[in-house]
Amino acid sequence: MEIPKIHESEYRFCLIMWEHEPVTTVEIVQLCQEQLGWKRSTTYTVIKRLGERGVLKNENSIITSLVSKAEAQASEIDELIEKKFENSLPAFIAAFTKYQDMSDQELDEVQRMIDRIREGSSQ
Repeated sequence: MEIPKIHESEYRFCLIMWEHEPVTTVEIVQLCQEQLGWKRSTTYTVIKRLGERGVLKNENSIITSLVSKAEAQASEIDELIEKKFENSLPAFIAAFTKYQDMSDQELDEVQRMIDRIREGSSQ
């Protein structure tokens, strides 16, 4: 399934939705006003657009996501790697780690992820 594009301001909306879903339109309008400084009309426009693209469902004024936060993040990473790193995950990781200080704990966590991937692909 192809994940619909979620633009930056829409993503900020989605973060609120994912945290509170299922959420009523009244509640999310209030949350967007408090957290993003949006007017009611802006929130309803974003709800409509994301609904049309299949990111969320607005049924009886109850909003639920059709795309999870993890799916949206994975889609953005895939697009970034494809566009900026010629579809090379090692090139992405090399660029990322070159300018990031990683603690021993973070390095251990990444190593555990790699180990889990290797274990899964050998089965």
